[in-house]
Amino acid sequence: MTGNAVPRWLPVRATEARALAAGHWWDGIRVPLELGLRTLGLLGESTGAVVRDGYGAILYWLVAPGTAADWNLPEVAVLGRGCHVVFPPPLRVNGPGLYWQVPLARNRDRTSAPLLHAALTASLESSAREGAVPGV
Repeated sequence: MTGNAVPRWLPVRATEARALAAGHWWDGIRVPLELGLRTLGLLGESTGAVVRDGYGAILYWLVAPGTAADWNLPEVAVLGRGCHVVFPPPLRVNGPGLYWQVPLARNRDRTSAPLLHAALTASLESSAREGAVPGV
């Protein structure tokens, strides 16, 4: 990835993970790994960049600030103002640890909030039918 492919909010020359404040450039969406992988499969090419915490079994999407503030989905956390998300260096695309499950690409850091919400909802409903997600 070249420097001009990295969004302005992420330090281009970062070589270590960095915690960045949510709510200005993006809000984070934190999802358990199993639910996240199912959702990622539904989104396909419509997804933006996705961070994977290989130790915590979590995926993180980015959406436009405020666009997910009213979401109320089981097991899904919206991380807006007052929250931070830890990002791997731009070129880290393999584990262990924190890495880009779906790497950053020019003009493709965020995912459409309505598309992500629809995919998460479908994933949760599918998991509930299979008995995998309690409370759905």
